[in-house]
Amino acid sequence: MNFAFTEEQEELRNFVRSFLEEKSSETTVRELMETDDGYDPAVWSQMAEQLGLQALIIPEEYGGQGASYVELGIVLEEMGRSLLCSPYFSTVVLAGNAILHSGNEKAKEELLEGIASGEIIATLALAEASGRWDAEGVEVEATDTGDSATISGEKMFVTDGGTANLFVVAARCNGGIHLFTVEGDAAGLSRENLATMDQTRKQARITFDNTPAKHLCDTDNFAYIDQVLDLAAVALASEQVGGAQFVLDMAVQYAKDRVQFGRPIGSFQAIKHKCADMLLEVESAKSAAYYAAWCAAEMNDELPSVASLAKAYCSEAYFHCAAENIQIHGGIGFTWEHPAHLYFKRAKSSELIFGDPAYHREQLAQRIGL
Repeated sequence: MNFAFTEEQEELRNFVRSFLEEKSSETTVRELMETDDGYDPAVWSQMAEQLGLQALIIPEEYGGQGASYVELGIVLEEMGRSLLCSPYFSTVVLAGNAILHSGNEKAKEELLEGIASGEIIATLALAEASGRWDAEGVEVEATDTGDSATISGEKMFVTDGGTANLFVVAARCNGGIHLFTVEGDAAGLSRENLATMDQTRKQARITFDNTPAKHLCDTDNFAYIDQVLDLAAVALASEQVGGAQFVLDMAVQYAKDRVQFGRPIGSFQAIKHKCADMLLEVESAKSAAYYAAWCAAEMNDELPSVASLAKAYCSEAYFHCAAENIQIHGGIGFTWEHPAHLYFKRAKSSELIFGDPAYHREQLAQRIGL
């Protein structure tokens, strides 16, 4: 295995970064996070039609590009760097992976092409009021496992649930947990946007009242959902690395530019130590995230343990770097006008989604038999 990216992969990074610098500036992010939808439909269409980002990891036979998880990691790293306001993570990473690996050929033929083209905005509805990301947290009930099933119950913290036109829903039926697909305009479905600390990533409460649903797959006592969550954790780690690198760059540049007592503050030992610690954490997080992306691309046996490792480490590294960035900026770093708080809030929300670092360290210990 080689951690070095190929020339084509570096070109993809540069192309995506150039696009996002134009389409996801700080001004644009601030405008979109104040809206209910939380994204720009025109940019979403451009991402699909001009860049093919939604189609990236979808196989060619379903209208995709057939790229690997390494390429997806590169794209998500750049999206994390720019705080892109978009339902990309929920559509491609959460719902997309759930459908892609389900083994349901009919569902893949019907849905993946729409995701690849950008016509379908999808998400995974898993967590409920308990906030748990395991089997014990699933209490929503389904009537049967056929195409005429109905679902009743409430899902919480559904990423981009306010704008999705397709939901992949985990529900109990016949003594087990299954995944179902539900159309966004289905009867009995209602949605409510939640007030969140991180306004750049929308969440919603989704209520089902005898809502029509189609069976997607059996989850084999939650093992399949665990796999989908592992892939999501790996993807999120890449996004966290992008954000951590950006706040490090921001802090270093400010330490060079800000003059106090007749010299740049970066010349003071305390600031040097902060920047050095941030650099160590960012580089270590990159190693974890890149290796996890390779494991996901190979779908090898290491994926479960490496996914938990990457999620735990990258979460803490990003949050610490975002907090230190504010400290290095001093008073201005605490103001609403400065972008430092946007990354701090994204870091905190990313740390908690799919389980916090303590949860993933415990999961890692169990998976490697400690």
